[in-house]
Amino acid sequence: ISDQKPLGCWSVKHGQVLTCPVVCNFETHEYIAVHDDRVLRIWKDEDINLDKAFKATLSADVHRIHSLPEGGPLVLFKAGAVRTLDVLLEAPQQEIENVVSDEAIRWSGAFMESQQPVVVFATEKDGDFFVYVQKPKLDSLHRYRLEPQESSEPLSFTAYLKNQTVTLLCLYSNDSVYQVPIPLQQDTEEEQILPKSLLLNLSVSGSVLKGTSLVVLDKDHVAVLGSLAAPDKEPKECLTIWNTKFQTLQTSKELPLGTSGQLWCYEEKFFLTHGKVLTVIMYKCETSSLAAAVGKLKDSQTTGVSPFVNWDTLEGDELLVSFQPQESVALKAESRMNLRPRRSGVARVQPENFSVGQLLLNLKDAPTNVLEKELKQLMSKAQTPDLQAAIGSVVTALTNRCKTNPRYYPRSFLLQIVETRDLSYSLCPDLMPVALEKKDFYLLQICLQRFPDIPEEMTYACLNEFLSVSDACLRVRDVDLDSVICYIDVDFNNKEVKTEIVENGFNAELDQDMCDSKIPDQTHSRSDGESCPVTPQRAALLNSVLHSAYSETFLLPHLKNLPAQQAILFLRYLYYLYVKCSEKVNTTLPGVRSPTINQIMDWMCLLLDAHFTVMVILPEARELLSKLHKFVRAQVRFYSELNKIEGSLRELQRLNHLRDSQTYSIEVLEII
Repeated sequence: ISDQKPLGCWSVKHGQVLTCPVVCNFETHEYIAVHDDRVLRIWKDEDINLDKAFKATLSADVHRIHSLPEGGPLVLFKAGAVRTLDVLLEAPQQEIENVVSDEAIRWSGAFMESQQPVVVFATEKDGDFFVYVQKPKLDSLHRYRLEPQESSEPLSFTAYLKNQTVTLLCLYSNDSVYQVPIPLQQDTEEEQILPKSLLLNLSVSGSVLKGTSLVVLDKDHVAVLGSLAAPDKEPKECLTIWNTKFQTLQTSKELPLGTSGQLWCYEEKFFLTHGKVLTVIMYKCETSSLAAAVGKLKDSQTTGVSPFVNWDTLEGDELLVSFQPQESVALKAESRMNLRPRRSGVARVQPENFSVGQLLLNLKDAPTNVLEKELKQLMSKAQTPDLQAAIGSVVTALTNRCKTNPRYYPRSFLLQIVETRDLSYSLCPDLMPVALEKKDFYLLQICLQRFPDIPEEMTYACLNEFLSVSDACLRVRDVDLDSVICYIDVDFNNKEVKTEIVENGFNAELDQDMCDSKIPDQTHSRSDGESCPVTPQRAALLNSVLHSAYSETFLLPHLKNLPAQQAILFLRYLYYLYVKCSEKVNTTLPGVRSPTINQIMDWMCLLLDAHFTVMVILPEARELLSKLHKFVRAQVRFYSELNKIEGSLRELQRLNHLRDSQTYSIEVLEII
């Protein structure tokens, strides 16, 4: 999520609809989805096209799939029947019995009890609510009637399993939470009425919470999402945490951007939509005590701050995942590499506006001047909600024309769109391949800087091209040199001027005898950090790759295909940047969009991981590795020496604060 980048994204065809949440099969590491109620899809991470994934058409509509870590996936049909996925795949068209007749399923959950999967779901018919308990592997089914509540009905359900009893929590429209114990061991076949008891009244200090969703945190705490209404005040949506043992409000937080009314909880993290973003909030349940409950209540009413929850994620950095309307499945994961800026996470949007699609269809065979004129008018007229979709469609139309007509390439128009609009790779997936084919390096630089979701395959393709293209070709191409012009001096003949480098803690003469292998004199030319091993144009292109975000898991397989000589050249440049950074006390290169020390180190490690065997075998690479090892070792030794005098430096800093700033003096301090 912090990477702002989908590690895997699969979309159904236009017109198809995902009709239940996608789940993961923990045993096979596969994803399971249902679209159009009856079509089952199963695929793995490496599968790219969802349309080519495993497909099974079922004989009845699916309500939801539940996946248990030790019990496997369970398929709950709208008719109330439950099947394990293995049994269902043996005969996808098997007859599904009708369990609930005319009742509608309102909620469902799955648990493991005595190593047996249990599915519990609640249904509603004509204002009456029923609860079903099924054990599919034991062919066991029990039906209960929920005790009615006068002038009130359940709005939301949640449940937990403890001591062979499922406790169902019901959020009612009378602003109260009731608990209903459901026994899993039942001897009689007769329908029983489940009694309920009041667990929590959602009111405090005259304010009433109109809840929409709740989750259980532990035996004494629940979280409720809803609208807090106070007398003579506008209702405000907020997330609240309640102590059910002492009937107190533990803490709360306003959500001014609004929510979808849904709240999820997993591994001590809340997940909720706040405005158009997915927000993740960490929490930690404390031991329930009366003093703590009263204290938290006081804090929540006065300061609004509580150690119970880390509310910081609701401030400026909450844009974790931006949403756009789309029928697709997107998975996000953490990456230790080059985190993506949290300003944009746009998913691919297919144009739904009929007029836009019809216009593009009509312009398919139009002359070039007419095409560009109409597309510019379309962009200027696009409404804000559909603006990105319309622009993505415009770029797609232009790249399609480029592919059908090799002589056509509207470079200035494409540059204008990319530089002035907030686009993403998934909105125009053909743009970068076309630019790569045309060797439009400037446009590729802009895309690498601006697009938040470039696939690792495309990042590698750019890197490979930037390393393999000839210097003669680069000299006649337009390249943005802003990222290198401040630390690579260029003369009028476009050749680099060598500058003296003073390396932190490194002295070649003193350290020469400490290196195990002898370095030939020729290695002191272009690979020793005194001069850049590539031209400024190539360096600028490589810098744009260093800035692009990536996932190590997905980039490493592509990086292993990089030819050995290109890998060595890239490592030489990274080593040059590393030495350049080490000149500065703050290890920061000057200039605009210059690589950071972390980006340089991450790419060096990644490159060595991908080509370690080659680096060890080739003589020129072995010499470079030896110099790199010597330089790093010298820096480690230098910082180690600094650590030894850290205490003395702190004492010196303290004395400076104590000294009268008005008095001039010269002092000699002896460091022992």
